[in-house]
Amino acid sequence: MDGQVMATVILEPAQALALAQFVKRVGWQEIRQNAVDDYEAYVMRDALGELAKALREAGYAPR
Repeated sequence: MDGQVMATVILEPAQALALAQFVKRVGWQEIRQNAVDDYEAYVMRDALGELAKALREAGYAPR
């Protein structure tokens, strides 16, 4: 796939905080178990990093 994708989501504050906590806590093992191979796992991890960044910028940065 070429280019970038912009996704907009509207969440309740509790949902945003819970999602930020999940993204912070999910580890490589869980990511790898849900990927078909290492490459896909790395792509998933990078996407979760972008999601964490967006949540942080929206004011939801878990400690």
